[in-house]
Amino acid sequence: VPRTLDEIADASRVSRKEIGRTYRFIARELGLKLMPTSPQDYISRFCSELKLSGDVQAKAIEILKDAADKELTSGRGPTGVAAAAIYIASILCGERRTQREVADVAGVTEVTIRNRYKELAERLDIDIIL
Repeated sequence: VPRTLDEIADASRVSRKEIGRTYRFIARELGLKLMPTSPQDYISRFCSELKLSGDVQAKAIEILKDAADKELTSGRGPTGVAAAAIYIASILCGERRTQREVADVAGVTEVTIRNRYKELAERLDIDIIL
């Protein structure tokens, strides 16, 4: 289960900067080639925390696959993209959660969700009725 630097910093009471520095040092010393996390890696945990169904989870993953095919996730924070996909999927599946609820679980701002969801909905031709 992937964890963000902020989550590790909060749990350990060590600065985000120090955790990042140590992470890079360990990876370099051990010769590890670590892949960045993808938005899909966060879907299960976020949906579980939001008490969303498997249908919402499946729809969010489908949205993310379509987004990746169109290269909409490149250069974007994976937690923000995952949160936006869940927000969209929750609406489409009739299990709507607010942007605030999703943002709190994902550790991103409502503005991030708003920006990512607008990009995804527009570029993937998803009609969302709020």
